[in-house]
Amino acid sequence: MPTYSTQQALDIWRGALIEGVRRDGPDLTARQLAILLNIYLTPPPHTVRALSAELGIAKPAVTRALDTLSGLDYVRRVNDPDDKRSINIKRTVKGSVFLSEYGEMVTESINRITDA
Repeated sequence: MPTYSTQQALDIWRGALIEGVRRDGPDLTARQLAILLNIYLTPPPHTVRALSAELGIAKPAVTRALDTLSGLDYVRRVNDPDDKRSINIKRTVKGSVFLSEYGEMVTESINRITDA
């Protein structure tokens, strides 16, 4: 795996962010994106409590981010059949498509840096 300097890493991130804001899509906060990536890139189950602990942020902050993400249909809440007090956070096709496209933007940004 290639190693990037801090400047290159920030430039990769900058390039992906710029492309993201140019596209006609939602403008997610860093917290929303971190939660979404955690849901899609780590094995389920995902709950507010678990996401709060994994990310080291308060449960109300996770809930607010999930409100936005579920409103965009990137995730959905489902009652846990084993624990009626718990809600599991599930992935959606629309969320998968969003992150796939986001991943392409990051890849393009990496390629731009490595080709330079």
